[in-house]
Amino acid sequence: MDETEKLNKNTPSNRIFYLVLFLAVVLAGFLCKTMSTVLIPVILSFMLSFVFLPIIKKLNVKTGIPWVISSLIIVILFFIAILGLTSILVSSLTGILSEYPKYESRFMSIYQVIANNFDIEIDNTKSLFQNLWGSLKIREYIQKLAVMLSSGVISFSKTIFLISIMTAFILIEMRLTKRKMHYAFKDNRAKITRISNQIINQTVRYISIKFFISLATGIVCGIASLIIGLDFPIVWGFLAFIMNFIPIFGSVISVGLTTIFSLIQFYPSWGKTLFILIFMTSVNMVLGNILEPRIEGKNLGISPVMILISLSVWGYIWGFTGMLIAVPLMVIIKIVCENIEYLKGLAIIIGNDPRQQNPIQNQNQQKDTN
Repeated sequence: MDETEKLNKNTPSNRIFYLVLFLAVVLAGFLCKTMSTVLIPVILSFMLSFVFLPIIKKLNVKTGIPWVISSLIIVILFFIAILGLTSILVSSLTGILSEYPKYESRFMSIYQVIANNFDIEIDNTKSLFQNLWGSLKIREYIQKLAVMLSSGVISFSKTIFLISIMTAFILIEMRLTKRKMHYAFKDNRAKITRISNQIINQTVRYISIKFFISLATGIVCGIASLIIGLDFPIVWGFLAFIMNFIPIFGSVISVGLTTIFSLIQFYPSWGKTLFILIFMTSVNMVLGNILEPRIEGKNLGISPVMILISLSVWGYIWGFTGMLIAVPLMVIIKIVCENIEYLKGLAIIIGNDPRQQNPIQNQNQQKDTN
């Protein structure tokens, strides 16, 4: 019987299945790329709904607040918090632009050193931007960046408003999800329930841990910037917070940008810049590479190589937003593959170590059967 089962796994029908699956994945990627403006708010709304769902359940059970009202309260608080944070960041960025003349001489000194080392033409009678536009010809890039930023603020506000409304409707609908699944999947009710519970639990766990680790990183980096005397510490704290959601590359980008700004502010002194570089690198290393894996454990079980591939693919498809949600999407794909017989091999490839995955999967299956 074992030999016949091995032969059946290599039948033409199985090969056709994998070919169709590959074409379906390519088509899905193309559709995600072309329909990004529609799909991104939907995906973000569902992920926010997964995160808010346990909070709403507790409010509904412990306080007796109706489900609909609890959902609306949570979403409104989220929307207000995002607007408040956005207003603080906009005022900080405006302050950076207004303070630019203070940094003009330092900019010019650093640029002069770079120009001398790389044989770039420089005219000391002109300002920094005039030299840059003349020698590096970046006028058109700065104009494009200004247009992108102005349109980006408007687009961001509309997207947040749309995501809030969609999240509210999804949360309100979730109170009937269990009943709908009972009637829609009578034959595979247990399996569908197990998959949905795993997706919600793993997504909530990852986002919650990542949020608090990122928040701690942002607070520590912001306080350090304030103590050391770095201008606009809120900006650098928020940058450390938001970039920490992107594995591997995010912390490198946030530390690099903060260090560059500190170099410009404290130039020609190197002491405080070196402190910023060492301290923020240490914070990201301790919180991101030591504390976070200890808290998170092996439950996600995603291979580091697959995380890099996921960041590259979703970053190409959905840009910065895709990189933020690449790992949760990979977790969802892994869970779905684990529960489909033909795709269990793919789940093992996505995972970290099969010897560490199997005990966890067996525990989950035993809990579901009980």
